[in-house]
Amino acid sequence: MLRLRDIMTADVATVTPETTIREAMETLAQRHVSGAPVVQAGTLVGVVTSSDLMTFAAALSGVPTERELGDALGEEVERTPEDETDSEADCPGAYFYEMWEDAGADVAERMASAASPEWNVLEEHDVSEVMTRSPLVTLSADATAEEAADLMRRNRIHRVLVTDGGTLAGIVSALDIATAVADHRFTTRTFVFDHPRGAP
Repeated sequence: MLRLRDIMTADVATVTPETTIREAMETLAQRHVSGAPVVQAGTLVGVVTSSDLMTFAAALSGVPTERELGDALGEEVERTPEDETDSEADCPGAYFYEMWEDAGADVAERMASAASPEWNVLEEHDVSEVMTRSPLVTLSADATAEEAADLMRRNRIHRVLVTDGGTLAGIVSALDIATAVADHRFTTRTFVFDHPRGAP
């Protein structure tokens, strides 16, 4: 019988609840996986998928190109009559020039810096806001691959977390099971030997 410990991936990409949405997306992209367990102080506390992250990102409103210092501190900034007069005196081109002081900078360089005018709102939210906490779909490392396949089918999921004594031991995906099938690891071979009649 094929056990999960025989086909699971032990080197699992994990994130913490405090991992930013952007860092989580980068982790999944770099490891070429569609989900990751969320671990805190060695304890499995949830799971986050690329679908969770994309759904969150898609729900965000448009991001302003530049924010005021008061916005960053969560305070309201009151404008004075002098501010209004100064802004009216400015020519329209000056508005755009001041907003894009780094207009000549390379786009990739600007996007790589969270302090740039196009600050990345994905760094202001973390995995704890989007992860699935419970019920987590887990099996022990001694469970069979058939049990994992049945659990995935019933729950309409693509991976099962493998635990050993409550600690994350690995992960088994639908691809792992498909690979095991393709490699004929589920096949039970029966060998028949020609024994003389009456022999034990």
